[in-house]
Amino acid sequence: MPFLIELKQRARRLKAEALALYLAARHPKTPWYAKLLAAAIVAYAFSPIDLIPDFIPVLGYLDELVLIPLGLALVIRLIPAPILAECRAAAADAFTPGNRPVSYAAGALIVLIWLMLAALGMVWIYSALADTPVSP
Repeated sequence: MPFLIELKQRARRLKAEALALYLAARHPKTPWYAKLLAAAIVAYAFSPIDLIPDFIPVLGYLDELVLIPLGLALVIRLIPAPILAECRAAAADAFTPGNRPVSYAAGALIVLIWLMLAALGMVWIYSALADTPVSP
């Protein structure tokens, strides 16, 4: 049981760190190259779409276990310490009970992407079923 508690705490810290990097990417004093890399890493970390799908044994979790932490470590080194400290404090405030960050625009975008993929799949299935061979 202590292992699960520790795992949950690490996941909470990782979420807070990703939020801090998101805030740092929007900070006006962050260098442009750090903004670009931070935005890419945070978008990938929160994206429901993975580079390597999770259903592939062993390799499926490679991006969550290796790529994202390495990307976060690199971005943390690129962002100046005072800016990172300010953004970490803001991220810690955001995760206090009753003050959770909510992005309805991001949620709507993800739902829209899934709806478009479902519509595309339905069109593909319909065209595959409607394609009957014509005999000469």
